[in-house]
Amino acid sequence: MFDQTDTYHHHTARNAPPVMEMKGVNLWYDDIHALKDVSFDLYPQEILAFIGPSGCGKSTALKCLNRMHDDTPGVRITGTIRMDGTDIQGRDIDPPVHRRRFGWVAQKPNPFPLSIYENVAYGARIHGLVKAGRAMDAHVQDCLERAHLWDEVKEELHSKEGTDLSGGQQQRLCIARALGTKPDVLLMDEPTGSIDPIATQKIEDLMTELRQDHSVVIVTHSMMQARRIADRVAYFHLGALVEIGPTEMVFEHPKDPRVASFIAGKFG
Repeated sequence: MFDQTDTYHHHTARNAPPVMEMKGVNLWYDDIHALKDVSFDLYPQEILAFIGPSGCGKSTALKCLNRMHDDTPGVRITGTIRMDGTDIQGRDIDPPVHRRRFGWVAQKPNPFPLSIYENVAYGARIHGLVKAGRAMDAHVQDCLERAHLWDEVKEELHSKEGTDLSGGQQQRLCIARALGTKPDVLLMDEPTGSIDPIATQKIEDLMTELRQDHSVVIVTHSMMQARRIADRVAYFHLGALVEIGPTEMVFEHPKDPRVASFIAGKFG
C-alpha cells in the first residue's frame, strides 16, 4: 500500500485536516468487486482528479463520497468514509442532509425543464436554505455569477428554460444549480465529456476558481485536463487505487509502471 501523506504539499491545504477520508473501502455490485481496498484523503481548496481506464472504479468511488449508492440494489460497502471526522455511514447521519453538502455535476448537462431562475433556486428552496423574494433573487444571481453565466442569461431568467441554452451554457447552469445548496464539496463526473473545446475551457477555468471555496473531485478521461487543473491525481486500475500524488509528480515520475503506461497512451 502506498503512503500518500509524504507526497502532498498543496500550498493552501497542507496544514489543514482533510475534508474527507476514505479508508480501506471495498464495494461490491452483487458479486462484482468494483472497489478494492481504496484509501485516500480529500483536502480543502484542492482539485483531485480521478484518472484511469474505463470501468476501473472512478465513478463508483466518486459516488461513495455523497452516498449515491444507497438506493442501488445489490451494493455492499465495507471500510470507512469520514467527513470532517464523522463516519458518513453512521446511524445518526441523515443521507439527504449529508448529500446536501455536495454539488453533483454529471457528464451530460441535465438542467431541469424549468426556467433558468428555478433551476438555480430549486435546491435552496426545497432545503429551506434561502428565503423567497429578494434573498433568493440575490442567491440565484450569486450562483450564476460564480458559474460565469449571469451576463449571458440575466435578461431571460424567467422567460427561458434551462433546456433551451447551448450545451456549454447548460453545463454552467448545472454548476450554478450545484452551488445553489451551498455545498462543501463539488463532485464532477466527466463534466466536459459532452461539450465543445471552448465550453470545456470555460468549465476548467471555473473549476479552478471554485476551488477557493470548495474541494473539487473530478473524474476525467482527459490526461491533458487532469494535468491542467488538478492539484493531485489518483490513478484507478481494475477497482484499486494504484497511485495518488501531486499532479506533476505522478505525470513526470509515476511510481507504478501501469500508471506510466496509461499516461503514455499504451492502453486505456
